[in-house]
Order: sequence, then structure tokens, then C-alpha cells
Amino acid sequence: MYKLIAIDMDGTLLNTDKVISNRNKQAILDAKAKGVTVVLASGRPLEGMLDSLHQLEMDSNEDYVLCYNSAIIRNIGTGEVISERLISGADAKRIYQLAKERNCNCQAFSKEHGLITPKNSYYTQHEANINGLTITEMDFDTLEDSHPIIKTMLIDPVEVLQPIADTLPEILKQDYSVVRSAPFFLEFCNPLSNKGTGVQTLAQHLGIKQSEVMCIGDAGNDHDMLKYAGLAVAMQNADDETKSLADHITDSNNESGVAIAIEKFVL
Repeated sequence: MYKLIAIDMDGTLLNTDKVISNRNKQAILDAKAKGVTVVLASGRPLEGMLDSLHQLEMDSNEDYVLCYNSAIIRNIGTGEVISERLISGADAKRIYQLAKERNCNCQAFSKEHGLITPKNSYYTQHEANINGLTITEMDFDTLEDSHPIIKTMLIDPVEVLQPIADTLPEILKQDYSVVRSAPFFLEFCNPLSNKGTGVQTLAQHLGIKQSEVMCIGDAGNDHDMLKYAGLAVAMQNADDETKSLADHITDSNNESGVAIAIEKFVL
């Protein structure tokens, strides 16, 4: 019996129109009614998850959320922070230096200022639009070294990001959790901050065994939680690397693949 289900949002729970299907919603509500803890695990900030959480009636003291690729895990009802793994202003400046060297756009999430960027660009505006955020333009070099940063991102079309990802210095891979949440997002987080450690932390907090955890995802930032899961489910629309980590391939995000997996293994 699976007691915890962690579900990615974009490309997984949400269809290409960024909508939760009625079938997905009902399957999640039915799983919760059986006593299963269902959580959303996303690279999004909390602000960009609230509407989905509300639709899924995940607003009680028994509900949790993993946002910013699990950099922050919190109880939705009480607001209690279960885990917080951040980086710093010094880290943001380091990634910004790489962005300048490779002629790539950059943004970060600051605990104080929210979404920040040295220069607004198409994908920062995209991030702001889908999450309902305000953009603050600032030179990262002016940040205090100790400034609390949730994550820093390189943001540009895949033809710009892919060569950077392919040639990323090994020291950066060691110092940060580096994940691809979308073809146009390369994210740098605390080395202990990924969806795998996030789901593990929550499972341990709830006294749930690894074998009782089911995770559903479609992209690079889901790999760690798929590796951790007792049952790893990949979407039909996932890339081949993601599918290779799965115990089961469900239907696509446009065909209510999340619901189909929950109906098969939980309901």
C-alpha cells in the first residue's frame, strides 16, 4: 500500500494548457480520502502552486508542499517549514559570473526580494507570468554574500543552454544540485536540495517507509525522486532518460496519466 504520492506539476499533473483535468483531480481526492498523503513537488515557487493546491483541496494541517525543487518543504495549513535548504548571495554571484562568461541570461529567487534578475528577458517574464510574480531587476554583484537565495537559474533557449550544460565545470556539479526543470531552465540549488531528498525528508517526517512512496514525474528535476521512490512512474511525454528510471510508464499529461497511475496502483 502506497501511503505517500509525490507528483510533479508541469508536464505531469498539468496538461499543456496548464490545467488539472477532472480525472486527475478526482483520483487525487479519492486517494486522499483513503488516507494517502498526496503532495505536489515542483520547481515552482509556492505562489505558482497555490491555485493548484486550492483546486486539489490541499489546504489543511495534514497537507504539505515541496516547492523550489524541495528547497522549501512546508505544512500548508500551519505554515510550518519542515525543511529549508538554501544557497547564498555569494553563490548567486558565482552563477551570474558563469552566465556573463557564456552570454546567457540569469535569474534567482531571493527570500527578501522574490524573483530577481540582472536584466529582464523572455524566460524570466515567462516565469513571472505563470507564477504570478513581480520581477525585481538588480545587479547580482550588489548582493551581500550572506543574502539568502533559494535557487539561481540560467535561462535561455535550449540551443544556448545545452552547450553550457554539456560543458559545466565538475566543481559546480559538486557544489550544487544542478537540474533541468525545462529545456530553457538550468537550475542551481543547495547540494542537498532536490526532489529526492525532499520526498525522503517528508516521508521520514511522516513515518512512511521508502517502499510506501510513489513518485510521478516527467523531467530532469524529477530524476532524484524517481530514484528514491518505492514506485517510480514516468509520463508517456517524458524524455527517454526519465523513462529509463521508471518502474511504470503511464499515459501523457494530456491524457490524465497521473490519474491512470493512481487508479492502477492506489485505488
